[in-house]
Amino acid sequence: MSHKVYNWQLNRKMDFIYPESRPDKQVAWVFDTNKCIACQTCTMACKNAWTSGKSQEYMWWNNVETKPWGFYPLGWDVRLLEKLGPQKWNGDKYEGKTIFEAADYGEKIQGFVPAEEDFGHPNLGEDEVSELVKQGQYIKIPHQPWMFYLPRICNHCTYPGCLGGCPRKAVYKRKDGTVLIDQERCRGYRECVRACPYKKSMFRNLTGKSEKCIACYPATEKDEQTQCVQNCIGKIRLFGFKNNWDKPDPKNPIDYLVHIKKIALPLYPQFGTEPNVYYIPPINVPESFNKQLFGPGASQAVELYKNAAKDSTLVGLLMLFGSTGKIVHSFSVEGDIETGHCIGYDSKGQEILRVPIKEPIIIREKHDTKRDVNRISVT
Repeated sequence: MSHKVYNWQLNRKMDFIYPESRPDKQVAWVFDTNKCIACQTCTMACKNAWTSGKSQEYMWWNNVETKPWGFYPLGWDVRLLEKLGPQKWNGDKYEGKTIFEAADYGEKIQGFVPAEEDFGHPNLGEDEVSELVKQGQYIKIPHQPWMFYLPRICNHCTYPGCLGGCPRKAVYKRKDGTVLIDQERCRGYRECVRACPYKKSMFRNLTGKSEKCIACYPATEKDEQTQCVQNCIGKIRLFGFKNNWDKPDPKNPIDYLVHIKKIALPLYPQFGTEPNVYYIPPINVPESFNKQLFGPGASQAVELYKNAAKDSTLVGLLMLFGSTGKIVHSFSVEGDIETGHCIGYDSKGQEILRVPIKEPIIIREKHDTKRDVNRISVT
C-alpha cells in the first residue's frame, strides 16, 4: 500500500511506501560545483574515516565524478533515467513519474542492482570533455566542449529509496534526518542497493550487510561539520540543518541558499526522493544538461551565481563555505561588499567567526629590511 506525500521539489503530491514524516531540522549540504577541482581530498578523508576496512575497498561513500562521462557505479544515473522514460516538467511542477510511481509490476520501486564490475572504475571519464576540441574553438560561457566535477555523497533523502525498498525495515531516519542502516536487522538482501537511485547504499561481502554514509553523526552531534566538508580544500561545501520547505529561516545558511535565494538545487529531483544535498549548478555547462540534473530552476540559479558579486548577502554567505569546522546555525552580513563582513553564529547565537566579504590584498615591500632578504612574492 502506498501513501500520498507532498514533495516540494516536484511541487506536487506523489506515491511513497510510508506516510509523510519530516524532522523539524534536516541534515543538509550545499556544494558549489563551480569551485570543485576534483582533488578528491573529500573522497580520501571519507575513505580514511569510514571505509578503510576489509571488503570496503570498493566503497566510496564520497566520490567526485566528471560529467558527462563519469559514473560511479557505471551508468548509475543514465540507466535509471532510461527506465523512467520521459521526465516532463510543466514550469516548476513535475508531471513525469518518480521511481516510486514507475515501478515494474510486483516491485515497489524502479531500480537496479549494479554488477560487481560496475563499481570497479570510480575514476571513469575523469577530466574528459563532452566532445573533441575542434580547431579554432576558444573558451566562452557556456563552454563548447565542456565538463564539470560532480561531488556526490548519500543525499539523506526525505523519502529515501533505500528505506522504502528494505523488506527488513533495517533502514531508518533519525530525528535529525540522517538515514542509517541498522546492522543487526540487515540481512544483506541488497534491496536498498537496488532502490537507491544514487547508488549510495553498498553491500559489504565480509559482513553480508549493506553500509552507507552516516553523515558523520559522531561529529555533527558535537556541532561539527562532516569530514568531507572540513577537508575540502576548495571550500565548496557547507553543512547544516535545514528547516522545512514551508517554514524557511532567512538567517539559516542552508535555508537561505535553498529556499530563499533558490541558488542551491537538488540532484535529479525527478527521482522523487527529495534529496537533501543541494548543488549550485555549474555556469559553464549547457542549460539543457543543467536542467536535466538539477531541475527547472537551474537557469535562474546560474544567473544568480554569475551576479553574486552584486549581492552582499549572497556573496558574504558564499565566503563562509569552508571557513570553519563548526556548524553555522545562523548568519548575518554587516557593511557593503568592499568593506563588510559575514558573521556566523552557533546554535546559541554566539559568534563563531567573521570573514571579509572581499578579501584584502596586501602588497609588501620587495626588500625586507628587517631580515635583509628579497621577497619573491609580494602579494
